[in-house]
Amino acid sequence: MTVFEKILGAAANGKIDGKRLGIFLAFVAVAGVMFYGPFREVMRVALRSDYYSHIVLIPFVSAYLLFVRRREIFADIGYAFVPGAAVAGVGVLLYGIARMVPLGLNKNDFSALVTLAALFFVVGAFVLLFGLQAFRAARFALLFLLFMVPVPTALMDGTIRFLQVGTTEFVALLFAIAPVPVLREGFVFHLPNISIEVAPQCSGIRSSMALVITSVLAGHMFLKKGWNKALLVLAVIPVTMFKNGIRIITLSLLAVYVDTRILTNSTLHTDGGILFFVLALLLMAPILFVLRRGEQQK
Repeated sequence: MTVFEKILGAAANGKIDGKRLGIFLAFVAVAGVMFYGPFREVMRVALRSDYYSHIVLIPFVSAYLLFVRRREIFADIGYAFVPGAAVAGVGVLLYGIARMVPLGLNKNDFSALVTLAALFFVVGAFVLLFGLQAFRAARFALLFLLFMVPVPTALMDGTIRFLQVGTTEFVALLFAIAPVPVLREGFVFHLPNISIEVAPQCSGIRSSMALVITSVLAGHMFLKKGWNKALLVLAVIPVTMFKNGIRIITLSLLAVYVDTRILTNSTLHTDGGILFFVLALLLMAPILFVLRRGEQQK
């Protein structure tokens, strides 16, 4: 008996047997062989990408969520052949489409399709071997793995554009109350001695994705109602735009009144994202507090 099996066996009061666990690990191994190439590319891109650096952490978070609820998850297990085989079959179908059908996908979209296929395959194996009751108890941890799927290019481009437009409006609002003369032309703001553009790189897409993941986790941990969880995640949109606006106007005012090199050579410009991400978290905290307080009062 492996150490992993002993841990799960003890946690589930002996109801999970070695044979069932071995079959599931075999499914995972098959998925690993099938999806090794594309998944390796996803992880390689994630380690150097501004968009997907979070992917590396997602499996560990899901594993932790499964571990803390292991007693509930494996308290009532049983085979569910039809739904499990159906879900795993979707994974095989998606994998076949990605490999054999000439869809003309770029690397990002191909990796997204193959990673999604892998998740269908593994989740289907879980349902097949442990049953629907176990899946219901583990569904958040399993579905959380969807954050490993790269965002399709068209959706990513549209999201960046949306955040860019919203950020620009927040910047205009903040400049309207700032003690500095400014002239706006679309995404460009002309200030004394400098002009700044709210470019796509200013959309804050990386911090937005991190905030969405954090909000999903916080909603799962602290909120009960689905609508409140959805509101918490939706609040990421205006918070991100406002945070971006604060960052842009701060750098702009420092460039106007202190040193224009702040926009090009300062660490606040290149590496100050974490500071403003903390600001976004501080802005999200009272929203979570209000939503949770409302649930407690009702």
